Amino acid sequence: MRDAPKIHLYRSLTTLATRLRSDLRDFHSVLLYAYNRTGKTRLSMEFKKLGKRKGNGTADTLYFNAYTEDLFIWENDLDSDCDRHLQLNSKSAFLKLLAELALDLSIAEYLSRYADFEFDIDYTSWKVTFRKGDEEQIKISRGEQNIFIWCIFMAICEQVIAGHLSYQWVKYLYIDDPISSLDDNNAIAVACDLAGLLRKAAARRDMAGSPDPLRTVISSHHALFFNVMCNELSRRPEGQNKVDHKRYFLQQPTGERVYTLRATDDTPYFHHIATLAELDRCAKRTRSIRTTSMRCEVCWRRRPASSARNFSACILLA
Repeated sequence: MRDAPKIHLYRSLTTLATRLRSDLRDFHSVLLYAYNRTGKTRLSMEFKKLGKRKGNGTADTLYFNAYTEDLFIWENDLDSDCDRHLQLNSKSAFLKLLAELALDLSIAEYLSRYADFEFDIDYTSWKVTFRKGDEEQIKISRGEQNIFIWCIFMAICEQVIAGHLSYQWVKYLYIDDPISSLDDNNAIAVACDLAGLLRKAAARRDMAGSPDPLRTVISSHHALFFNVMCNELSRRPEGQNKVDHKRYFLQQPTGERVYTLRATDDTPYFHHIATLAELDRCAKRTRSIRTTSMRCEVCWRRRPASSARNFSACILLA
């Protein structure tokens, strides 16, 4: 019988971020699975802040998280209902180099993999408008908006890996939940494309030609995305580099600011066990909507061994 995976306990996000940086000395990437409200976004910012403190104010992390998505604001033009566009924050350092780098073609290449609309960026007003066929300035969904933002990030990452002078400072990528509001098909596609990008990152070389891998942390609450990432990074396509990586389940077992990391090298789907443990704690207090939702999730994960044939049956079992 295999020994149970060791659980590491951390009493602050700072010590947890320090652990991740320590792991990245030996691995190209760290994958984290965690439920919402565990502190994934705050952890990504603490990771970034830790780099700035160690660099005496110089950043070393390019991140994608909820703060990144907040740099883009949708305008519906309630007055005339015709000037619908996405407004970019021109003060953002993340977006400042978009015009200079002329990334429109790279963004469009990524976008064509996930969506069937096109875009135009006005760098004078920092507006993005969208079109489809003969329709101009169309309204796009929240999921489509998020995938467009993700495509911008991927295009910038390509520049980082290529060694563009403007991104020489980037030593780490920290990506938190890149697939919010996406359907399963796009979640899988994003995971596969991201795995391909991480293989390039692992093979990066510096100006002198010496190995200089770009280290990455990826966190998500999306079980399908997490498992596709695990599977993709575990294989080594012919002619491509292997991505050495660690996998963890991040949890707040008591609901307080105490965090645990549990290795998931052999059991990427084991997180339903933690769900059962949390259900037990919830049941002792109250039967809430969240408790019912979690019961549904466990039934759905275990449906091959249960009588549940669809999610409706899971609701009845919960």
